[in-house]
Amino acid sequence: MKLLLDTHALLWALTDNALLSRRAAAFIGDPDSQILVSAVSAYEICAKHTLGRLPEAADLAADFQGVIGPLAADWLPITSEHAVAAGKLDRRHRDPFDRLLIAQAMVERVPLVSNEKLLDIYGIERIW
Repeated sequence: MKLLLDTHALLWALTDNALLSRRAAAFIGDPDSQILVSAVSAYEICAKHTLGRLPEAADLAADFQGVIGPLAADWLPITSEHAVAAGKLDRRHRDPFDRLLIAQAMVERVPLVSNEKLLDIYGIERIW
């Protein structure tokens, strides 16, 4: 099964953080799962780290691809189709990073691993 990780799920999976649900961790750890990491998560983590909001992400900001290596994840670039879909989403959720992740989950038809219940209004499959 393909899974797109929300940025917080990616951070928590990399650090074995107890905030990652057991169910999400089981899906991420399943050898049959194909983990997708969006380019928007790299941007979000690096931008927030630069602003001092994610000091714990220093290693990620310095070597994103190297740090996510143990997840054996595939990169999901942001395409124009993703951008158009994000721009057309209902405005109830205003976070631009999440809007792109929602659009990518919709376009790619993959579940999004996220604890954010608000995402359910968009009709995507959410694993938590």
